[in-house]
Amino acid sequence: MHEMGIAAQILAIAESSVPHDQQGISIERLNLKIGKLSAVVPVSLRFCFEIISKDTALEGADLVIEEIPVLVKCKTCNFQWIVTGPSFDCPQCQHDKVNIIKGRELEVVSIEIAD
Repeated sequence: MHEMGIAAQILAIAESSVPHDQQGISIERLNLKIGKLSAVVPVSLRFCFEIISKDTALEGADLVIEEIPVLVKCKTCNFQWIVTGPSFDCPQCQHDKVNIIKGRELEVVSIEIAD
């Protein structure tokens, strides 16, 4: 389960973003973007984050995950579409040569600190 390693990295990013003069504050929410091709299972990530954040400034923080669909562009006809199934064949021209535009994201978008 690689979600534990990802949860540890998210924790490190969030902790390092807190200014040194504001230690002891509580982080309420982490907003994330996770692409469908990132191979991250949101439920598993939340579970791992809950475990790894225990006794830290992030204990009890909500992980708000925006799942990014897979958006591709056909290299043959330039048609763009969101992939919803296992096939990357272009629905316009049926070729399978594509550029992946979105869907691999794994990023911390923002961190919300409790008042």
